[in-house]
Amino acid sequence: MKIGLTGGIACGKSTVAAMLVARGAALVDADQVAREVVMPGEPALAAVIRQFGQGVRAPDDTLDRQALGKLVFGDRDKLKQLEAILHPAIRERMQARLQHYEEENPARLAVADIPLLYETGQAGLYEGVLVVYIPQKLQVERLLARTPGMTEEEALSRIGLQMDIEEKRKRADWLIDNSGSLEETERQVEAFMREAVIR
Repeated sequence: MKIGLTGGIACGKSTVAAMLVARGAALVDADQVAREVVMPGEPALAAVIRQFGQGVRAPDDTLDRQALGKLVFGDRDKLKQLEAILHPAIRERMQARLQHYEEENPARLAVADIPLLYETGQAGLYEGVLVVYIPQKLQVERLLARTPGMTEEEALSRIGLQMDIEEKRKRADWLIDNSGSLEETERQVEAFMREAVIR
């Protein structure tokens, strides 16, 4: 069974992903794959350099993320060009890995951890979507607690870049409410594994 895992920033998605893995799930992390596809020798890195110039290549032939960030940050067109290169490469690699896990053990839960799953229109690729949820007020509190020097305004702005968490909650096939204690979250993950996976 292949599912998508998503949530909002500071909702505890990584915590839930770790709990699923601890219970035998195979995990494919979009952020990790995003780093892989721009390693030296990867076609996506070559395409990024062709599109944005040699200035985004670091002396060690890796991607100079800072230089690229300066080019695309605040420029919607350039950001779209970058996404047009990276998103298909990331999606293709993730699907190949999930396929591998499924062939290796069809009974095992395969989880694709994708922060912008709904925003990038990927929900349809999975048998269901598990959303990790906390209310926005708590998102702000947790984001401020883990990011020294960030203002509440900056936190709200960062949260505002993603689809509203209440909308994600509505769209979810399964929901883990991570507002309480770790033990409460563990109990919900256990229940999810029993109900959704072991049928």
